[in-house]
Amino acid sequence: MSRTLSKAESGDGTLIAYEQRGDGPPVVLVSGALCTSAAEAPLAGLLASRFSVFTYDRRGRGASGDTAPYAVEREIEDLAAVIGEAGGAASVHGTSSGAALALRAAAAGLPITQLSVYEPPYDPDEAPGAPPPPYEHRMRALLAENRRGEALAVFLGEMGMPPEALDAMRGTPMWTDVEAVAPTLVYDHEVMAGCGVPTAMLSGIGTRVMVVDGGMSPPFMREAARLAAQALPRGRHRTLTGQTHEVAPHVLAPLLLEFFSA
Repeated sequence: MSRTLSKAESGDGTLIAYEQRGDGPPVVLVSGALCTSAAEAPLAGLLASRFSVFTYDRRGRGASGDTAPYAVEREIEDLAAVIGEAGGAASVHGTSSGAALALRAAAAGLPITQLSVYEPPYDPDEAPGAPPPPYEHRMRALLAENRRGEALAVFLGEMGMPPEALDAMRGTPMWTDVEAVAPTLVYDHEVMAGCGVPTAMLSGIGTRVMVVDGGMSPPFMREAARLAAQALPRGRHRTLTGQTHEVAPHVLAPLLLEFFSA
């Protein structure tokens, strides 16, 4: 399979590293919190038989640059730059906070021809723009002191990782990798702009959108996916039986192949 490594220049001059696999209509994959483009490689490989698939390191991660101060608008420009390299318009799939970013990009008018999102981490019980939860203040304070490991532990603990699993993860290559991108957790929280389902924003997206959840994901996450699909003018909701927030690429890929080929 052909694979091309390149960099795109974003609006503020930041260089965004991306990879291209396969040939055909372009599809851009947007990763979630603590992930680099490597996390999307298995899914990209499964889609590359029919599409030209672009994966990229979001700013501050992997081989991409970063430029202060951060703003969500800069991340939207990063995605726009990758879409530009893909030919000027593309289908997009986003996962978790990457799904929320992709939806914000579509609302901002990026040339996204069709959009699939997997479990944007909205909280259906929160209002959009709600004050940050206490753990976020603590995480930001630790990152401001460059205490990345401690900030990462706060985040992962809040996400439900048991203390014994955290202890086992420390000192492993995986911990080293995620600790390196821990400062971008702040970026993901900015993307979420409060955790509520942003129905007003979603109602303005005219693009065809598929919102996917896992049948074994937490009820609040599944409800958020349903509400998001309901708010989108051309939204549809699909559930992958037996899947969790960590969706298996080989289960997700057939659904995306069908959706993006329509």
